[in-house]
Amino acid sequence: MGLPDTLALERAGLKAWPGIEVEWDGQWVRRAAGGYTKRANSLQCFDPDDGDDAGARLAAGVAWFEARGIPPVVRTTPLASASLNAVLDAEGWATIDRSYLYAMPLAAHEPDTEGRVTALLDPQFLAAQQALQGHGDALMARMRALLAVMAVPACGIVIYRDGLAVASGLMAIADGIVMTGNVIADRTRRRQGLGAAMMRTGLAWARTNGATIAALNVQADNLAGQALYASLGYRHLYDYTYRVRRQA
Repeated sequence: MGLPDTLALERAGLKAWPGIEVEWDGQWVRRAAGGYTKRANSLQCFDPDDGDDAGARLAAGVAWFEARGIPPVVRTTPLASASLNAVLDAEGWATIDRSYLYAMPLAAHEPDTEGRVTALLDPQFLAAQQALQGHGDALMARMRALLAVMAVPACGIVIYRDGLAVASGLMAIADGIVMTGNVIADRTRRRQGLGAAMMRTGLAWARTNGATIAALNVQADNLAGQALYASLGYRHLYDYTYRVRRQA
């Protein structure tokens, strides 16, 4: 089975992780979610040919984010127009958080015997995420607000050992592509296969629910994550970065 192109993967990612407020300007999209994750609080271009008036449109995007109390961020993928990139460079926006998009055809996976698949707002999933991520109550409130607007089939996953939540993540299916996010495992239990157990459990759910492709994002400096995903069959398709204004 062939893999979707960049546009199909990015469109699926937008549906799977949408933001609470979403506003389109041609093929540029702004999304805001109270500051929870850069992806859900960023401007992104979905068409390399949509570069007209890039400076003015970027300024309008900056004003849009500032009106919501969110630092302006641009997510730059291979779909970004050259004109947008040129304006970002000319204005001195910094490049941070180089990341990769990984994808694979979705084969059968065996769920973990101590894994639990939940609704996104299930208290057990939220508690596992908060404990393992180390999120405070304010950040969890922003996370819940974003999860509440997700409109595609989605689930939370929690892996237990000795009655304790030791790994967690979420899966969301858009256009037949399951996107994975919020992957976390107990840092005191390294090399126990907990991340792989969580992934297999979620991928088994996704296949049962109609997904045929799996994709995810991983930071370039997360070598352990890259090794885990490669062991499951994912492969690197393309890079992306975030652009932020330099501090004065």
